[in-house]
Amino acid sequence: MRAEKESILQEVTTRLQEADFAFVMNYGGLQVAELTDLRKALVPKRCRVMVVKNSYLGKAAQSLGWEDVTPYLTGPTAVVTGTGDIAEAAKTLVAFIKAHDKAAVKGACLDGRLLTAGDVDQLTTIPSRQVLYAMVAGTLAAPMQQLAGVFNQKLCSLLYVLKAVGEKKNNAA
Repeated sequence: MRAEKESILQEVTTRLQEADFAFVMNYGGLQVAELTDLRKALVPKRCRVMVVKNSYLGKAAQSLGWEDVTPYLTGPTAVVTGTGDIAEAAKTLVAFIKAHDKAAVKGACLDGRLLTAGDVDQLTTIPSRQVLYAMVAGTLAAPMQQLAGVFNQKLCSLLYVLKAVGEKKNNAA
C-alpha cells in the first residue's frame, strides 16, 4: 500500500477503535449540504460521520477483530462513530434518514458485535439515559416510601388508641 492509503486506513482503524459504537450507513443520494446537516445533528451526541471506502472499512474491522462486516460493504458507505449513549445517537440518525429518504442504515457495531438495521431501529425505542435513571430511582424509592407509609399508619393507630383511652378516662371522670 502507498503511504497515503496506509494513513487513511490507520485513521479509520483509530476512529473505530476509540468509538464505543459505530453505525454503517448508505449515504447514496445525499447532497453535501445534507451530509453536513447530519454531521451537525450528531455533534451534540458526541458522534462523527466519516465517508469511507468499503475496502478500508473491511480491513479496519478485521484488524479490530470484529465479526465479518462484508454484508455491509456494498454501495457508498459512511461510518458514524461515537461515544456515550448509543440510543440517542441511533434516534438522531434514524430520524435524519426518515426525513431524507435517500440514505439507509446498513447496520451497526457495538463492542465488536454486529447489529442489523432492525436492531438499530429497536435502539430508537429505548428511553434516554436520564429517563432510565429516573425509572431506577423511582423503583428504588417505592419500597422505602411504602415502608414509611406502614410506619406512619402504625403510629397513627397508636395515637388513635391513646386518644380513645384519654376520652374514655375523661368520660368516666
